[in-house]
Amino acid sequence: MHVDGFRFDLAATLARELHDVSRLSSFFDTIHQDPTLADVKLIAEPWDVGDGGYQVGQFPVLWAEWNGIYRDTIRRFWKGDEGQLSDFANRLTGSSDLYQFDGRKPYASINFVTAHDGFTLCDLVSYNEKHNDANHDDNKDGTNDNDSWNMGFEGPTDDPEINNLRERQIRNFLATLILSQGVPMIAGGDEVARSQRGNNNCYCQDNELTWFDWDLDDSRKRLGDFTSQLIHLRLSHPNLHRRKFFQDREIRSKSGSTIVQDIAWYNPDGNQVGDDVWNAGWSRSIALFLNGQTLQVTNEEGHPVTDDSFLLLVNASHEGVEFTLPPPLGGSRWSQVVDTENTDSPFVKMVMGEKVIVGGRSLKLLSDEATQS
Repeated sequence: MHVDGFRFDLAATLARELHDVSRLSSFFDTIHQDPTLADVKLIAEPWDVGDGGYQVGQFPVLWAEWNGIYRDTIRRFWKGDEGQLSDFANRLTGSSDLYQFDGRKPYASINFVTAHDGFTLCDLVSYNEKHNDANHDDNKDGTNDNDSWNMGFEGPTDDPEINNLRERQIRNFLATLILSQGVPMIAGGDEVARSQRGNNNCYCQDNELTWFDWDLDDSRKRLGDFTSQLIHLRLSHPNLHRRKFFQDREIRSKSGSTIVQDIAWYNPDGNQVGDDVWNAGWSRSIALFLNGQTLQVTNEEGHPVTDDSFLLLVNASHEGVEFTLPPPLGGSRWSQVVDTENTDSPFVKMVMGEKVIVGGRSLKLLSDEATQS
């Protein structure tokens, strides 16, 4: 039937032996020994409602997982919560703290911000509270922990400032998701800002709350185009979807004459991030360098795969921040690829100087095409 694999709902339940969840469960043994299932994609929703049921990062090799920690961290970071920077860095680079220790790869992490349960992406930036009255359960159903922010007004508004900020926040979420290492999962409709009017538990609704409205206004059309271009950008660059975790250390070149870093983190002042910043609650701005010369994989002919290098500038504070850019490896200049602050033309390409201002609650992606051999 050409089925690529399966996603297991509440998969921790399947791994329970008597009462406890076990990585050595006979269920896993059965799956891995089956000649048909052993080679298909196996994706777990790694939790259930029982005691000890939250098992993100605990499933065995060959399994990928819905990364609920990714969801929570990305929501909190862009909302502006304190103390998220270190965890944000882990999620952006494939969650090696969850998946590397047992030999899994970045694609074990199914990254998502929203799913079929909970708020849509539009509602995540439009409501502080759930509004589930239409479900006739006195608004008691659905989770109360949404890490959402309405930008100052609950629900739809005609205020252009709030609407512009909401649209930018949606671009921030989508850009973060698609540019993160791992596998991005986008809930259908988020690419065109589908709303469920604040209802975060629409399982019982078959009406306008859950239907897709394809009469798109200009804002929703812009968002659809933005998502499409982001996906194309990701697929065009292996540096944006690596098959191995970053070594996060200096790597000696094949000739042994030079030492380069595969990844580096920079403060807005251009200096590399120290422990004092990682652990600071106030820090909400950071730059991530991705070296396109250190992918550590080869193509079908056995030649090393290389790509453009990228610099991701992220600013979750409400004010603009000036970044001093580290020098590109190729000796030329950084070129802007994406700017989520730019509503009408977020993909306008331009050459950057030594300093660049990243607007409040926005990100920029820069590339150094000269590094590609």
